[in-house]
Amino acid sequence: MIISACIQERLFRSIVNMNFIEFIFFAYMFIGLYMLNLLLFLYIPNRHRIFEYPNGKPEPVSIIMPCYNEGKHIAEALDALLAMRYPREMLEIIVVDDRSTDDSAAIVRAYARTHLNVHLIVNTRNSGGAAEPTNIGIKAAKHAYIAVADADSTPEPDALLKMIGFLQHDSRTAAVTCTVMSKEPYTFIQKLQAIEYAIIAWSRKLLDLVDAVYVTPGPFALYRKKQLLEVGLFDMKNMTQDIEIVWRLLSHGYVARMCLAARVHSATPSRFKSWFRQRVRWNIGGTQTLIKYRSMVFKKGMLGAFIIPFFSLSLFLGLIGLCVFLYLLVRRFLITYLSTKYSLYGHATLLQLQDLTFSPSILNFFGVTLFLAGSIFTLVGLGIMNQPRFTKGNIFNILFYMLVYLSVYPVIMITGLTRLIRGTYSW
Repeated sequence: MIISACIQERLFRSIVNMNFIEFIFFAYMFIGLYMLNLLLFLYIPNRHRIFEYPNGKPEPVSIIMPCYNEGKHIAEALDALLAMRYPREMLEIIVVDDRSTDDSAAIVRAYARTHLNVHLIVNTRNSGGAAEPTNIGIKAAKHAYIAVADADSTPEPDALLKMIGFLQHDSRTAAVTCTVMSKEPYTFIQKLQAIEYAIIAWSRKLLDLVDAVYVTPGPFALYRKKQLLEVGLFDMKNMTQDIEIVWRLLSHGYVARMCLAARVHSATPSRFKSWFRQRVRWNIGGTQTLIKYRSMVFKKGMLGAFIIPFFSLSLFLGLIGLCVFLYLLVRRFLITYLSTKYSLYGHATLLQLQDLTFSPSILNFFGVTLFLAGSIFTLVGLGIMNQPRFTKGNIFNILFYMLVYLSVYPVIMITGLTRLIRGTYSW
């Protein structure tokens, strides 16, 4: 009890003696720890049922595939859809080409000639995004259930059957997403994305446990056509229409679900430049969505009570941390430089023995704790998603992912905000 009282007193004095920037840094660490522990505490009591899904029965589904210059991937994507363990007569595949300049449309036409359930629609213009061709396909669809698939992604054969039960068993459910995995990661940046995708999928399932799924990624998602038409289809001005549509459905009282057992494998950028461009687009779209729905904070159920605050913290927390870190780094450099300079001028001692002592601060403690909690969360997530944790070379990939890869996101956020303010962004 005496030791505990001493620790509490020291912690209290450390917080009281903080300046404003240090307090912001402390708050940043605390929020980061809170978010990580929240997800871990959601997992522990539900760990035995996160791969569960309601049994569904085959019903007619229209699969919409927007396409632009996907000649390298679209044949494989169509083969995966046609190979699904689902009655062929219940599947309608509509590819909407957004005026591709490669042979994408020709490849789809060849499939349409040999498969009666494959159809091609060519947009009258290049819209510059996925929302418009997706909306065109939905309007042309015959069936009550709509699946949206990317032209560079391949769902596993049982994915649709595992997902459809969520819509059949709960009338409130209007959208279902699945596990998006990196397809054949060869380059170093793709291997890092494979780690990231696995952690994102696991985290999204944990959010599903509290009705807080906030995105149905484009590689493969399932919707009710009635609800999509009711809320007005996908937003053609948003750079991440798969986030915005879920928020709109939630604002109308519906929910989205996550089927962790269903998987789709999606092509990922193989070079840093294309990866950076993609992530900037995601950040711009996320910010657009946040701005659009900012008035719904603490309203509309879980959307305002949890999703918007959680999404905001996830989006901007790294940016705040980077700004505070750079401030402390620059301040430390200036103090060291000036003290050294004036010590030399005054012929004073530059370094004394007592200067070599190490006195850990409460910020050091929280920083180390946050890193350890993040490491545990990552390793547990990779294990659950059946991803290699300790294979040769993968330990380095995980460490690089945590220490370097994630630290680039604040830079991406700054770039995205700059382009959004200037209006200099495109798909």
